[in-house]
Amino acid sequence: MKIFVANTGSASKKYAFYIDASREIVMHFEHEGGGFVVTFIIDGKEEKRSISVNEFHNATEIALNELLVRKIINNKGEINAVGFRIVAPGIYFMKNRVVDGEYMKKLEAAKDEAPLHIGAMLEELANISRILPNVPVVGISDSTFHVDIPERARFYAIPKETAETAGIVRYGYHGISFTSILRKMTATAKIPEKIIICHLGSGSSIGAVKGGKSADTSMGFTPLEGIPMATRVGDIDPGAVIYIMKKFGFGPNELEEYLNTHCGLLGLSGQSDDLRTLIDAEKAGDKKAALAIDVLVYKIKKYIGAYTAALNGLDALIFSGTIGERSFFLRSRICRDMDGLGVVLDDERNNNTVSRDGFIQSASSKVKIAVMTTDEMGEIALETAQILK
Repeated sequence: MKIFVANTGSASKKYAFYIDASREIVMHFEHEGGGFVVTFIIDGKEEKRSISVNEFHNATEIALNELLVRKIINNKGEINAVGFRIVAPGIYFMKNRVVDGEYMKKLEAAKDEAPLHIGAMLEELANISRILPNVPVVGISDSTFHVDIPERARFYAIPKETAETAGIVRYGYHGISFTSILRKMTATAKIPEKIIICHLGSGSSIGAVKGGKSADTSMGFTPLEGIPMATRVGDIDPGAVIYIMKKFGFGPNELEEYLNTHCGLLGLSGQSDDLRTLIDAEKAGDKKAALAIDVLVYKIKKYIGAYTAALNGLDALIFSGTIGERSFFLRSRICRDMDGLGVVLDDERNNNTVSRDGFIQSASSKVKIAVMTTDEMGEIALETAQILK
């Protein structure tokens, strides 16, 4: 089966192509250095080129054309299916499904709950439907991994009738990434009983895993909850949100935009949502950049501590996601002064483990600490093939 995979994130677009579970190419469109770039990974080698903002917005078409240019396929009619990452709140979206008319209507209706992701997804799905009109599209849920999360973690402290009628519960996200990590661990060894996974990127979440199942996760009803992210606020007192609305005269749509796109690292630093830029600024003495990094690190440490308590111990701490895999600096800051929880980093191993799998704990660490590259694209392709077989 030939499967085209699309993963439209909040700040980047990723595509891949698989033939019978074998990955032929990955294409990653993202912001970098004030512009846009696309990185191609084929046969284990990386190629990078600068692109225009128009090319970024037309990434779907460019990605599909790249398959033709590189002669991976002879024509688009060879594509059997599209696997598409879905980030949306609601019980309906906690199951992998073929995208049809009903699916699109429900996704459109959910747009108000997670505007940052769903607006981009609807645009992307429309592009795919236009370019590949007769190819089945399978929506692979980013929340399925959390479907069995315990009720004590699922429910907010609002009337249960309200929660059930309106569907306001913790759905959790980054489940595709978590599933990928656990699948990789299963292939090499027995999965530890108590695991915390830190998926850190433009959007970030912390997941507690017990016995291979989701026990809790930092993202909630929408991907807005949890630790501070590139532009998302993360945890905030609801009373403060109400005050912001009144103080600045925000309507619901303006408030959504503010909390989703003007906060997080960007809001705290006042200059950038890119951790690399903030690290450089901190080294140059920028106090606001230093504050943004300190707040991020502190909130991550709090979640690790809380989930260690909830799990009644910790066997393994995993770092994944673009930042988790690449930034030895942030991993070092997070693990600093965590020996009380049995977390002790080996600085040399940590510094030498970038964008690859590896253990980075010291010999004295009671907790295994690892960098594990997530394979969301491969997981989407696998789940897509299973739905259509």
